[in-house]
Amino acid sequence: MTLARLGANLFAMPINLPVPRNVESVSGEVDISTLSAQGRPVVLRGGVSDWPLVKAGGGLPAYLRQFESTQPVSAFVGAPGMKGRFFYGEDLKGFNFERIRLSLSDLLDRLAVKGPDYLYAGAIPAPSHLPGLAEANPPPLLDPSVERLTSLWLGNRTRTAAHWDLAQNLACVVAGRRRFILFPPDQVSNLYIGPLENTLAGQPVSLVDFAEPDLELHPRFEQAMANALVADLEPGDVLYIPSLWFHHVESLDDFGALVNFWWRDGPEWMVTPLFTLYHALLTIRDLPAAERESWRAFFDHYIFRTGGDPMAHLPVEAQGLMGPVTPQSLARIKSLLMGPLSR
Repeated sequence: MTLARLGANLFAMPINLPVPRNVESVSGEVDISTLSAQGRPVVLRGGVSDWPLVKAGGGLPAYLRQFESTQPVSAFVGAPGMKGRFFYGEDLKGFNFERIRLSLSDLLDRLAVKGPDYLYAGAIPAPSHLPGLAEANPPPLLDPSVERLTSLWLGNRTRTAAHWDLAQNLACVVAGRRRFILFPPDQVSNLYIGPLENTLAGQPVSLVDFAEPDLELHPRFEQAMANALVADLEPGDVLYIPSLWFHHVESLDDFGALVNFWWRDGPEWMVTPLFTLYHALLTIRDLPAAERESWRAFFDHYIFRTGGDPMAHLPVEAQGLMGPVTPQSLARIKSLLMGPLSR
């Protein structure tokens, strides 16, 4: 089965696979807090078309070189047989590509040569590797005071497996066309996620080959596609991706560049909830089914607050660790966790 294409914006899906709906496009004044509250992807057509990065066009490599620092860039290199899909080896332990380090100029030179290999450099940190680039190309929508990570992505015709990111994301296409296929978090069981701790680049990824999906091996992928959204982006377009939305990314041209901005809402002291999932492997997963369901009720009550504030019946000074977080309570929570884990 193949995901054959009819033009740049239309999928001809394999038989029995639904065609994904287009991500909503918006224009004019957009409020980032409203987008966050709505919790679904949105495309801002031409949202960064006035960036010098976008206006550079074919002169983009020269434009990038003026910001280059001495920091080497990490990149993936794959042989022609992997067809642009950076992925695991057959045993799901190794990988089908090599990791290399080179200067930004060398990376740009290699990308300028249309060779047989696939080359991809993801999440190049702008502040350390391209100082001044973010200031010359400020993020759309975000207030300058918002703490964020700014990264540059460079490559040729490559595919990134569907994965989620903890942070919210503004993905700004600078050069080349990109196709994003997105899935809401509740499709996690239909995307056949690989190992949580052995990953290609930090986040767990879907094992489904989107170019040749095997529905005998991954039958629930059909349900995932029934809930999918697609965004075909041109240089200057921006895609807002909410936290935890899965996204498969394909670069459709011989040279592609993208800048993204990651940020999180919430208190500074919060760490990734993935740690909670790991911790639950020790505390909840292997309990008898009835006990697991009982703990679900506790989590719904105390953490997800499905019935409102679980401590509302107590004065604040008596709420203990369940009350407002203070430096003292945060230290106490960490101490309670570290004790059993260090045994």
